This record gives sequence, C-alpha cells and structure tokens, in this order.
Amino acid sequence: MADKKKILVIDDDVDITDSIKAILTASGFEAYTASNGKDGIAAVDTVKPDLVLCDMMMEQVDAGSRVAHEIRKKDKHLPIYLLSSIGAATAQNVELDKLGFSGVFQKPVAPDQMVATIKKALHV
Repeated sequence: MADKKKILVIDDDVDITDSIKAILTASGFEAYTASNGKDGIAAVDTVKPDLVLCDMMMEQVDAGSRVAHEIRKKDKHLPIYLLSSIGAATAQNVELDKLGFSGVFQKPVAPDQMVATIKKALHV
C-alpha cells in the first residue's frame, strides 16, 4: 500500500490490542491502540484513522456502543467495527448500524477474515 491506511483498535485487553496491532502491521496498515473508550475517542482526533475496531465490553458492559456513538458525532462515515466475544449473537439480535457499527468481528479474531474485511471496507 503506497499510502498506509490507519486503523485504531480500542480495547481494554492489552493481549487483544497487541495481537491485532501485529496482524494489521504485518498486513501493511498503520495500527494504533487505545485501552479505554475515553482515550479511543480522543485518538480519533489525533490519529485520524481510516477505520476503527472497538470492543463492546470495556469499562462498562456497553461502553463500545457509547464510544461508537461519540465517534459518529465526529465523523458519520468512518467505518467502525465491533470487536466482541459475543459478536455473532450480538449481530443476530441487534441492528449494529443503530449502535454505530459497520460490522462485527468475533473474538478471537480470524486474522485473514479481519484483514480481508478491512481491505474491502477501505477499498484497498
């Protein structure tokens, strides 16, 4: 990729952020991390990511949906993907777009699927 796309990963589990960052970096993306919702929202302004991956259950059970809502206030078109250990169930039972998400990745994340979906979303 000539111009590396920036991905922001917001998750309170350092093992998750480190592994996803390694996968994204190895796939040619610039990866940034935030360990809580407040820092993640602030990082949207400083990093100016092309796409965000956000955990649902951080400080509180639904912190991810609040983070997505705040990011949507700043940028209505920024792709935001939910990271969740209950991702498949969540996707079947709620309308992700109403929570502010563009899609969902089930934890543990399947690296090839995640990278393919991100590339498709960013048209790279």
